[in-house]
Amino acid sequence: MSEPFLRSLFGLEGKVAVVTGGSGALGAAMAQGLARAGARIAILARRIEPANAVAAALADAGSDAFALSADVRDRTQIEHACNTILERWERVDILVNAAGGNMPGATLAPDAALRDLDPDAFRTVVDLNLIGTLLPSLIFGAAMIAADRQGVIVNISSMAAQRPLTRIAGYSAAKAAVDNLTRWMAVELTRRYGPGLRVNAIAPGFFIGEQNRSLLLNPDGSPTARGASVIAHTPAGRFGVPDDLIATLIWLCGPGAAFVNGVVVPVDGGFSAWSGV
Repeated sequence: MSEPFLRSLFGLEGKVAVVTGGSGALGAAMAQGLARAGARIAILARRIEPANAVAAALADAGSDAFALSADVRDRTQIEHACNTILERWERVDILVNAAGGNMPGATLAPDAALRDLDPDAFRTVVDLNLIGTLLPSLIFGAAMIAADRQGVIVNISSMAAQRPLTRIAGYSAAKAAVDNLTRWMAVELTRRYGPGLRVNAIAPGFFIGEQNRSLLLNPDGSPTARGASVIAHTPAGRFGVPDDLIATLIWLCGPGAAFVNGVVVPVDGGFSAWSGV
């Protein structure tokens, strides 16, 4: 297979990509993948130190990258970040909404009653995952529209959106809303502004991060009872690793996916396909 043919399908040379939550394990891996495909990268994160570290690693590898501090729930901060990126590169072509997460209060403890679920924590998780996807999409989407009505938004969903998981209340509800928002925005943007604007999502299966490590792994690295249950229901027989997301992301962002719009792509080792029987 020739390199020009692959570039015509997947090449991102010269594109400007913004990755929110780009200092996390999944966000950093996706930023690296986009950079290796030729994109210039803006890393957005609340804490600037880890974001700078990711951007520096990309720059050391020969990519054009820099970091900005911004809370995805704060419209003013996102607008400032967008303006900074436009001043530097004059355009935004790709937005990856990788910021998100969970918190203990929005998760029901094993021995807790339903009334013990904390509505304030639930609201915080919904704000982080749903509003934290909506606001960057509105602001960077407007920049895409203002430029040439060309651009790609990729949201990060979850298996928790598609198949209810025990205990994980706030995160599941928020990611289910992200799926719905993805489809709504895909239709709205394309019908209103043309086929050059696309919105899709990736739904990762079970990946180990700092927030779920103790839930899925013991201190010695072996699976907990819940982790073992996850693996038992994943035909691939393992947890995902961040690099598993890169090929799907590059495909969704690239020219070869020009007719792919409004889909949520599972990257889950077969978890969503298996009934458990």
